[in-house]
Parts: sequence; C-alpha cells; structure tokens
Amino acid sequence: MSVVATAAGPRRLWRTFGVGLGAAIVGTAAFCALFAPWLVPHDPFAQDLGKRLLVPFWMDGSDPQHLLGTDQLGRDYLSRLIWGCRISMLIGVTVSTLSGIIGISLGVLGGFFGGRTDDAVLFAITTRLSIPVVLVALAVVGLLGSSMTLLVLTLGLLLWDRFAVVARATTMQVRHLDFVAAAWCAGCSRFRILAREVLPNIASHLVVVATLEIALAILLEAALSFLGLGVPPPLPSWGLMIAEARDYMFFSPWVIVIPGVALFVLVLGINLLGDGLRDLFGARSDA
Repeated sequence: MSVVATAAGPRRLWRTFGVGLGAAIVGTAAFCALFAPWLVPHDPFAQDLGKRLLVPFWMDGSDPQHLLGTDQLGRDYLSRLIWGCRISMLIGVTVSTLSGIIGISLGVLGGFFGGRTDDAVLFAITTRLSIPVVLVALAVVGLLGSSMTLLVLTLGLLLWDRFAVVARATTMQVRHLDFVAAAWCAGCSRFRILAREVLPNIASHLVVVATLEIALAILLEAALSFLGLGVPPPLPSWGLMIAEARDYMFFSPWVIVIPGVALFVLVLGINLLGDGLRDLFGARSDA
C-alpha cells in the first residue's frame, strides 16, 4: 500500500505541475491575444529598412527599443510575435467553435435517436475520416485564394469528427440513465431533454476535445501559412513568420527560432491543459 502511494505521489505531483504550467501558458497567450493592441511596443506592420535584422537583447549589438530584434523588413519582432499570438488564438478558438457546433450536433443526434439517424451520422463520420485534411485545405485555399475567413471555414468544416465521435459515445451512455427517464416521464420535449439533461452531462468530455482541437487548428494554420496558403501577409501569423525567415535562418537564426519556439510552447501548453482536464474529469466520473 505504501509503495503504491509512494508511486502515485510523484505522478500526481507531475500532473498538477503539468496542469499548472499549461494553464499559465494558455492564460498568458489568451492575455496577449485579448490585449495585443495595448501590449505591442511598436506598430507590427511598420517597416524600417534601416533597422532590418537587428539582433535580440541576448546578443551583442542589440537595440533596447527592439527587445527581440527586427525582421528582414525592419518590423519589430516582439510586436509581431504578440500580434501573431492574437491571430493564432483567434483561429484556434474560432475553428474549434465551428467544428464543435457541427460535430456535437451530429454526435448528440446520432447517439440520442439511434436507428437510421445514427447510421447517417456514422456514415458522415466515416466519410469525413476518409478525407485528408491537409490536402483538401491546400486545394481549397489554393483555388479560392488565401484569407483568414476562408481558412477558418475550411478547417472548421474538416475538423468536427472528434467532436462527433465523443458526443455520440457519451450521449449513448447518458440517454439510458435515470434522470433522462425521469425527464421523459415528466413530459419534457426532446429538445429540452437534449439541452437540459444530455448536453450538460457530456460537456466535460467535450471541453477536453475542444482544447486538443484548438492545438490542432493552430498547427494546421501554421503549416498552411508556412506553405503560403494560410493567413495572407502582412498579418504576422507565426507560420508565416517562419516561412518569411527561411532565407535568413543561417545568417539570422533568431528570426525562425523565436516564432518556432513560441508555436511549440503554445501547443505544448494547450496539450498539457487538455491532459489535465481529462484526468480531472476522469477522476470525477470515477468518483
């Protein structure tokens, strides 16, 4: 017993540390995204070719007015990094919301009604899983042009399958519980049962899926922007910043390292927070 408790202690401590770290990273990113217009020290779009490729503060010859240096067009890198956080968080949350609306609606309807409705939902999920997300996104954006609205719509219409699978499975478990039967006996409508009884009891599982989908959407946006088919310039998307820095990575490596590290840290923080929420809700359901 003491050995199990001793082994569980470090795991619990690590989980607590991971959740705290993830919450701190996501909270900081959310703060930067919300208050970016007031946090940026310079105009992230202003160019000054006389100050191009200034080094960051930890290197010799840095400019104290540009803590993270400047890019190839003389734009302040710290300002563009903060504004890029705003764009990445906006895309991640918007895509997750759109895909969540689609996936949760389909999953709940299929899991609650069953029969032919469930067969149609399963067919839609299977069809979606057979579609390569990156290739379709590349084709759509390449044919219709790059814009933030088109990017959000494309990713939102392609990333709903996890929401649908989780919502369907949890709804099938909940629909047979006593409180749902009591609502039926009380004469509640189907819509009321779904809105007041089913959705609140599966929301904890969907929150975990939402955090993972936000991280996936941010990575896909960065990949598409890196290929030149994501957020159009001069918007400072982190993927676009990495793409623009490719030609200078051997001479001024910080221009590609800084947005790359920022992207890695943000996705890591979201995943840590999602894992912590999964453990938390799993422990509650076991209890």
